[in-house]
Amino acid sequence: MFDIVVLTQAEYINPKKVDWYIQNVLDEDNYVLEALRAQGLKAVKKDWADPEFDWGSTKAVIFRTTWDYFDRYPEFKPWLAKVSKKCLLINSAETIKWNIDKHYLRDLADAGLNVAPSHFIKRGSSTTLADFFEKTGWKEAVLKPTISGAARHTYRLTPENSSKHETIFRELLDSEDMIFQEFLNDITEFGEISLMFMGGEYTHSVRKIAKAGDFRVQDDHGGRVVVHEATGGEVGFGLEALKKCPYTPTYARIDIVRDNSGELSLCELELIEPELWFRNFPPAAGKLAQACKKLLQ
Repeated sequence: MFDIVVLTQAEYINPKKVDWYIQNVLDEDNYVLEALRAQGLKAVKKDWADPEFDWGSTKAVIFRTTWDYFDRYPEFKPWLAKVSKKCLLINSAETIKWNIDKHYLRDLADAGLNVAPSHFIKRGSSTTLADFFEKTGWKEAVLKPTISGAARHTYRLTPENSSKHETIFRELLDSEDMIFQEFLNDITEFGEISLMFMGGEYTHSVRKIAKAGDFRVQDDHGGRVVVHEATGGEVGFGLEALKKCPYTPTYARIDIVRDNSGELSLCELELIEPELWFRNFPPAAGKLAQACKKLLQ
């Protein structure tokens, strides 16, 4: 019987070839495993889609580097429902179901949090990108699916280039909801700040910077990450976001950027499998392990 399983995907279980990206993934998982074991917990790492593993043989699972779930969502959704009946999920199944779809941003905006201006587009809608630019008056926007990650099908649009994306927009709308957001200039001027919280406590932060000519800050798209010393206002904004969340996550990453009026705003509240940069601040893995142990007790 295991106390906790650290969830990853098949590519990160004994990879034959290890480049810098995979090494970062392995390091991040190892920080969590070692911290859990240091708390006296019996921990192991498994592929979430492992067909041989008995999920009833562990008290809990913690989502870490399951970064293929949004590409395999028709498979992931029933798996999640099944496993949630066999063991504790960290973060909880209710939290994941709420956070997996970017409609959660509307809940936080309705609760009074400053969120990047967004419009949600239902699957099958006949609206066009030109309609949205006319409606909003925005000079630039970002389009992406409401269930997505790693900048999958994420496009930077203008009124001038939107017609070139109309075909892919229609194709995506055939099968999924989309979100149309105002492009925030601070993304390319300063970057996106990620604030990490373990057990509700702020631990550390980083700033993600897109490569020249791009707006995607992820390192697999050429972005880079630097250590960031968060201000009191930034940490306070993160705590406010957690306060307005309808669930109490064991771990959270809060991505923020200044909006086009210069105010702090929420890009994403990441509660499923965010990269947490333990390699920049290893003590945070210990804080996470302590919070997990408390849950199990």
